[in-house]
Order: sequence, then structure tokens, then C-alpha cells
Amino acid sequence: MLLLRSSLLLLCLFQLHAPSSALPFEQRGFWDFSLDSMENIGKMAMMNDEEDGSAMEPTPSPGMPMCPFGCHCQRKVVQCSDLGLTEVPRNIPPDTRFLDLQNNRISELRENDFKGLTDLYALSVRNNIISKVHPRAFVPLKRMQKLYFSKNLLSTIPKNLPASLIELRIHENRIRKVGAGSFSGLTNMNCIEMGANPIQNSGFEPGAFKGLRLNFLRLSEAKLTGVPKDLPDSLHELHLDHNQIQAVELEDLSRYKNLYRLGLGFNNIRNIENGSLSYLPMLRELHLENNRLTRIPQGLPSMKYLQVVYLHSNSINHVDVDDFCPRGFGMKRTFYNGISLFDNPVNYWDVQPATFRCVNDRYAIQFGNYKK
Repeated sequence: MLLLRSSLLLLCLFQLHAPSSALPFEQRGFWDFSLDSMENIGKMAMMNDEEDGSAMEPTPSPGMPMCPFGCHCQRKVVQCSDLGLTEVPRNIPPDTRFLDLQNNRISELRENDFKGLTDLYALSVRNNIISKVHPRAFVPLKRMQKLYFSKNLLSTIPKNLPASLIELRIHENRIRKVGAGSFSGLTNMNCIEMGANPIQNSGFEPGAFKGLRLNFLRLSEAKLTGVPKDLPDSLHELHLDHNQIQAVELEDLSRYKNLYRLGLGFNNIRNIENGSLSYLPMLRELHLENNRLTRIPQGLPSMKYLQVVYLHSNSINHVDVDDFCPRGFGMKRTFYNGISLFDNPVNYWDVQPATFRCVNDRYAIQFGNYKK
């Protein structure tokens, strides 16, 4: 009997000290950690219930954050897209950092829709049918930096946007007017994308962008007939493509001395007044494709940092030897990386080789074939 007990004791000790054959945890996807954890918790609860003789469905503890029905909540990300929602759901965890409500049928943002979400960093309500936003809807969002509001039915800029906002995407709405002070207090704002709105030049009231220190602004696919003159002077990128601009006058660009990239493609520009480009000493990239220009804009040789010029699909019929490059050696700080001239009624064999003496590589010049 004593021998049997000793054998059983040795067997137990061996099993206790035997190395585990289980593999270390390896996360396979974004939701795996949550799913595995919930599975383990469920198994433990079921075992305890069986021991107690009561295998009842476990109830969440009062302090456990809820997740809106049908949504996925993981790592402070709440994904409620493509659910056919008609309003902002309730029970959003208060520690949510990113809330995805895109591709639904939400028509209104109400006063208390985001109550308690003080840690929210980014909100997407893209591709809904929102036409009304309560003036206090965004008041709780003290730390929000990114707001994606594109493809809705807004007619004006929402009021009381958070002062912490850095990026606003509000293109493809029905905005026809930007009133004075629409962006007041948004001193951190860096990027505004508001193209594809039916706004005209007269839709920007004086002081509409007052106080903003933007780097990026897109007003493409609107109904502009000229370059707006009251935009932030801090801009590095300005995109005005796909409008109805017919000319660039002398003072149109005088305010935008910090521009690196200017987009004026797909307009009806026939003339760029001599001297207007001289206000852009830092410009690196100029888009003038798909317009009605008949000659190379004057002033390009004096732009020391210009590297890329898009001039294809115009009506340019002559290229002079000094249209792109300065005559003096060393006057241009950076050589061209790209010049596009294809789809213009000019023959490449009529252009002197010296015309492109300040181009990095001959492959950077695109002529192609002209088709009437």
C-alpha cells in the first residue's frame, strides 16, 4: 500500500513539472484578441456554472462598456458602417477613439448623439443623407481631430466644430455658401477638402476663412469662374481643378506666396496674365492641363523651384526656346522632372532641343501625338 502511494505521488510530481506543449498566443487578425478572450471567458463561466449546478446565460457586469447592436467594438474602434442605420446608435463606449458610421441612412445629428465621447479622435459619417446638424452636436468632442463628412446633403458648414479639429473632409455635399466666421476658432485646422459642392465665387463671404492657417485646400468640381481671393495665405496646396475658371488675372495669386502645388486643370482658362505667376516663388508643381491655352504661360523661367508642369490637352501651337528655362546659368535651383505637352497642336520636331536645357532627363518631356 505504501509503495502504491509513493508511485502515485511521483506521477503527480512528474505531471506538474512536465513542460507545456501549448504554443504562444499569435494574433491572426484585428478582432482575434477580443474573440479569443471572450471565448476563454465564456468557457470559464460555463465550467463554474456547471460546478454550481446552474448553467444560466451570463449577464454583463454593470461597469462593462456596451457595444451598439450590430456594430463591432474593438480596441477603442467602433465600426457601425453599412448597417442601414437611420440615427446615431446608443451605447457607444465612452473610451471610443474612432467611430465609423459611414454608408448608412442617418439624416440628422442630434444634440446628445456624441454625449460622453470626450476621447474621440476621428468620426466618419461619410455617405449618409445628413442635412441637419444640431449646433451643439460636436460640443462633447473636445479632442476630435478628424471629421469625414463627405457625400451627404449639407447646405452649410456645421456650427461649433471642435477647436481641436485638424482635418475636415466635407466634399460632395450641397454647400452653396460659406459665411463669415464659419471656421472661427479652428486655429489647429490644417486640411479642408470641400470639392464637389455647387459653390460659386460669390458664395464665399468676406472673412469666411479668417483665422485659418491651412496647408491644404481643395475646391475642385465646384462652380468657380475665377481664383478666389480671400483664401488663407498660409496654403501650400490649392486645388481648383474642374471648375469654370476662364482666366488668371494679375492679382489673383498675389496672396498665395507659400504655394508648393497649384491645381488649375480642367477649366476654361484661355489666358494667364503676364506677371501673375511671379507671386509664387516657392511653387514646385503647376497643373494647367485640359484648358484652352494657346501658348506657354509667361514667367516659368523665373520660377526657381518649379519641377513639374502639366500643359497637355490645350491648344498650344508654338513653343519658344526660352519658354521654360532661364538664359543665365545657375538661375534655376532645381531642374524640371516633368513637362507634359502632349495633345497640343505643336510638332516636337519644330521645338529646338535647347528649349529643355534645364530638364533632368529627356524622358521627363512628354509630347505624344496631337489628335484633332
